[in-house]
Amino acid sequence: MKDVIRKEHILNHSIDNVWNAITKQEQISNWFIEADFKAEPGYKYTFTAPEEQNCSQITGEVKKANPYTLIYTWIVAETNIETTVKWELEKTEEGTKLLLEHSGISNYLGENAVTMFTSFNGGWDNCISGLSKYLKQDVHAR
Repeated sequence: MKDVIRKEHILNHSIDNVWNAITKQEQISNWFIEADFKAEPGYKYTFTAPEEQNCSQITGEVKKANPYTLIYTWIVAETNIETTVKWELEKTEEGTKLLLEHSGISNYLGENAVTMFTSFNGGWDNCISGLSKYLKQDVHAR
């Protein structure tokens, strides 16, 4: 089975505005879900979705947070299975190229890995869509 989800998207916004949207707690909470997050290596974060979203709490640890590269572990509540999320940003003529990778999904066993891959894959599509909408409407970035 595939072990890595890759999403690439061009955002018509400055690299700094995109970076802030994926690393600042208050901005993440606006376009994703409630976040207790700091883009500092070693920080143990928590993402908490409202009950009506039927989404488990996510916890993990920030591993790397250099300008335009963010890496953190991703543990869905009650699973204790660790995967890794990596965001890389690159300045382009159009704005910013975002590359998102979610790896280690084969750490889930058997059919559960396929189920989680499918869930994460759709979830990241929704996430990037929410980020893009947030940048257009709330940040008014260029």
